Amino acid sequence: MCGIVGYIGHREAYPIIIKGLERLEYRGYDSAGVALFDGEKISLSKTKGKVSDLKKKTEGAMSIKGNIGIGHTRWATHGVPNDVNSHPHYSNSGELVIIHNGIIENYESIKTELINRGYTFQSDTDTEVLINLIEEVQKKEKVKLGKAVQLALNEVVGAYAIAVFDIKKPDEIVVAKLGSPLAIGMGDNEFFIASDASPFIEFTNNAIYLEDEEMAIIRLGKEIKLRKIKNDAVAYPTVLELQMNIEEIEKGGYDHFMMKEIYEQPRAILDTYRGRLLADQKLIKMAGIDEHLDKFLNANRIIIVACGTSWHAGLVAEYIFEDLARIPVEVEYASEFRYRNPVITDKDVLIAISQSGETADTLAAIKLAKENGAFVFGVCNVVGSSIARETNAGAYTHAGPEIGVASTKAFTTQITVLSLIALKLAQEKGSLTDARFSEFLTELENIPTKVEIALQSNEAIEKIAAVYKDSPNCLYLGRGYNFPVALEGALKLKEISYIHAEGYPAAEMKHGPIALIDESMPVIVIATNRGHYEKVVSNIQEIKSRKGKIIAIVTEGDVQVRALADHVIEVPDTLEALTPLLTTIPLQLLSYHIALMRGCNVDQPRNLAKSVTVE
Repeated sequence: MCGIVGYIGHREAYPIIIKGLERLEYRGYDSAGVALFDGEKISLSKTKGKVSDLKKKTEGAMSIKGNIGIGHTRWATHGVPNDVNSHPHYSNSGELVIIHNGIIENYESIKTELINRGYTFQSDTDTEVLINLIEEVQKKEKVKLGKAVQLALNEVVGAYAIAVFDIKKPDEIVVAKLGSPLAIGMGDNEFFIASDASPFIEFTNNAIYLEDEEMAIIRLGKEIKLRKIKNDAVAYPTVLELQMNIEEIEKGGYDHFMMKEIYEQPRAILDTYRGRLLADQKLIKMAGIDEHLDKFLNANRIIIVACGTSWHAGLVAEYIFEDLARIPVEVEYASEFRYRNPVITDKDVLIAISQSGETADTLAAIKLAKENGAFVFGVCNVVGSSIARETNAGAYTHAGPEIGVASTKAFTTQITVLSLIALKLAQEKGSLTDARFSEFLTELENIPTKVEIALQSNEAIEKIAAVYKDSPNCLYLGRGYNFPVALEGALKLKEISYIHAEGYPAAEMKHGPIALIDESMPVIVIATNRGHYEKVVSNIQEIKSRKGKIIAIVTEGDVQVRALADHVIEVPDTLEALTPLLTTIPLQLLSYHIALMRGCNVDQPRNLAKSVTVE
C-alpha cells in the first residue's frame, strides 16, 4: 500500500516520478502528490484521485522543472482521502518535505507535544507529525538532516518507509525503512528511490533494498551512506542485480493487467518448477529444502501463515502435505496467529507465504516464530523482499511481476512451489511409492499445457458472466482439495466486482447456506471427477431441487453433472491433488468478466492495496 518514488540526478525529475507513480498504481491508493526542487524553491502539488488527476493539476499549476523530486500515492489511514491529507507534507518552516508509507502509532502524543511547542498542523495525518518532529529535532539538537531523521525515528513507534528533502541541502535526500519496502536504484551519478524496482528498471538494474531500521543519506557525487537507526552503526549494503525487464510490467496488448496475468499462468507455473522438477530423473531439486531437509523431516508439525489469497494457497498445501507427506499441518491467518499467544517450539516448521514478501502481519508472525525457536521457510515472489531476508530459508515462485491487485498467477505458482515441497518430503519419507511419485512429477510437468486448455473456455465464461453480472449474492462450493478453491473463487468475485460471495465446503451447505438458495442465487460448484464426485453430485441435486442456478466446473467429458447444471465449464483431467491448479482458472475468468461488465476497475479495486504493509 502507498507508493514512494524519488529521483536525484542529472535528468528532469518530473517525468521519472510521474511514470514511476503510474507503475506503482497497482499497490492501491486514493490520492497522489509530487514535490520538485528547481534550484531555488520546492514546488508541491497533490490531489485526491488518480495519478492522471495529479498530472492535469500539476502541469498547469506549478513549475515541473528540476533534477530532484519525490512523489507519492497514498492509501488513507490517518485522515480521509482529500487534497490536504495527500502527500508530500511540509514542515512548519516550509524547508522540509516528506513522503511516507506506513503508520506512526504514537503520533497523537507527539502531536500534542509539538502543539505545546508552537507547531500547527494542516492535515489529519501522522506523516505531518513526523516531518515536524524531524524539524524540531533538527532545531533543538542543531544537527544536519540525516541525524535529525535518525533521532526522530528513535522516538516513533510504528512502521515507515520515508524520503525527506531539506531545501537547505539541495543535493541530498534522506530515506529510511521499518516494515515497509524501500529500494534505491543506482545509476551513473543519479539515484532512484521507490517502493519497488518497477519505477526505475529502464534506467538501472542495480539496486539496494534497505533492511528494517536502516536509513540512507543519498547525495550527488558521493557514495550512499547507510546507517542503523537504533545505534548509528555503519551498514554495508548488498547491491542486487535486478532480473525484471520493462516488458514484464507493461500490459503487453491486454486491456488489463489481471487478464494478462491470468494468461501468463502457463508460463509462470513452468518458470516456477523449471530447474526444480526433473521428471526424467525422478528428482526434485530445491536448495532451500535440500539444505534443511532434517528440519522438515523431524518436524512435529508444519504451521502455514499467510493472508488472503496466500492463505487459500496454504489451505491447499495443508491437504497436499498431509495426504502425500503425512506431516501434520496447521494453517493460520497471520493476523490472528501473532496475537493469540500460539504454542511454538523448536520442533515446528513455519512456512510463510506472501506474494509481495512485505505483508506486515506475515512478517510479524515470522519474527514471533523465530523468537520461539521454530525454523521459518518463506514462499514469496519478490526477490530481495523482507520475507526473503527474514526467513531461515525459502523458495521464490518466479511468477514475475503481478500488478493486478487481485492475485491470480501468485495463487497458482504458490501452489506449485508447495506441491514440489510436499512431493520432495514424501519421496524422502517414503510415503509415496516410486511409481506414484513419478506419476505426480509427470502430471505436474503437464499442468502448464492443461492450464492453456482451461483458458480456451474464456469466451464461454464471458457469456455466463453476462447472465449473472447483476446478481447481488453468489455461493461457491467445493470439497477436499477444491474447498480452498471455492474460497478463492468467492474472494476474487467480491474483490473486483463487489458482489457478495461466500465459499463453503459443499457438505456444509445444508448446515446453513442452503437457506439462501432460490431461483435468483447462482451457485458455483467445483465438481471434478476426482475425490468426492458422487457426494458433490448429491449437493448439486439439493441445489437443483431448490431452483438454484448452477454453474459447474467439471472434468472434460463429464455427463452426470452436465445433465443437472445450468452451465458447465470443463477443465482437463489430472490428479486430485493438482486439480486446484486447473479449477481456479475459470473462476478467475468469471470474476474478471463480471467485474468488467459491472464497470469496475479490475486492476485497482476500491479500498484494496496490493501489498498490505501495515496492520
